[in-house]
Amino acid sequence: MRHRILRPPYCYRWAVLISALVLSVSIIVSICQPGAEGSPIQPTPPAAATASATAAPAPDLLRHTAGQGKVVALTFDDGPDPVFTPQILDVLARNGAVATFCMVGTQVRRHPELVRSVLAHGMRLCDHTVNHDEDLAKRTEQRVTAEIEGCWSDLQVAADADVPVGYFRAPGGEWSQPMRDVAAREGMKPLAWSVDPRDWATPGTARIVSAVQQGVQPGGVILLHDGGGNRAQTVEALGQLLPWFVAQGYRFGFPG
Repeated sequence: MRHRILRPPYCYRWAVLISALVLSVSIIVSICQPGAEGSPIQPTPPAAATASATAAPAPDLLRHTAGQGKVVALTFDDGPDPVFTPQILDVLARNGAVATFCMVGTQVRRHPELVRSVLAHGMRLCDHTVNHDEDLAKRTEQRVTAEIEGCWSDLQVAADADVPVGYFRAPGGEWSQPMRDVAAREGMKPLAWSVDPRDWATPGTARIVSAVQQGVQPGGVILLHDGGGNRAQTVEALGQLLPWFVAQGYRFGFPG
């Protein structure tokens, strides 16, 4: 004998379903309501998302020495050169002077032994890009990055050691914000100058000497060249200038 299954009336079943639906909606609303007890913990956005979209500004162009008083910083661009870099190192050594050499990556690859010689003489290195593209300020940030980081890598390989490269100098002194940003990101100070005797134009030894003597001030950074052409006039001028600096009470140092 089969037992009859008793079912609740349809109106009762609908009432139960509606009540359950209302209860579910109430629970969902209470959970999602801002500030409600038991609301889910919102994920904290990453630091990069909360930070300002604009990075910290790159440092100002460096035109002075690290030391105070009658100090001068000599800088040499566009080398290393197998003829003139050794001559300049000899003149510096004879006069107890130091300098910063702003080297080009293509030259570094050709003459890695000169990078090691510069370091052995107690000099400092400066990144001057791979190809010395004087229109680099107009290039994309990717190209700028490749030029700056590429030269840095060339210097490390040539030195066969982890060597500090504390400065970056823009080719031709033509700067852009991406160039300054990339250099700052790589830990290099943007190196400019305060005295330019235009020795790169080979105006004559006397003019180079006169321009430096008239333009230099305590804390000055002097732009000279050991590469990029015939630098015999620069070597001769340096032989006259270094004793003059000493006689004037100057000391030799590095950019600040």
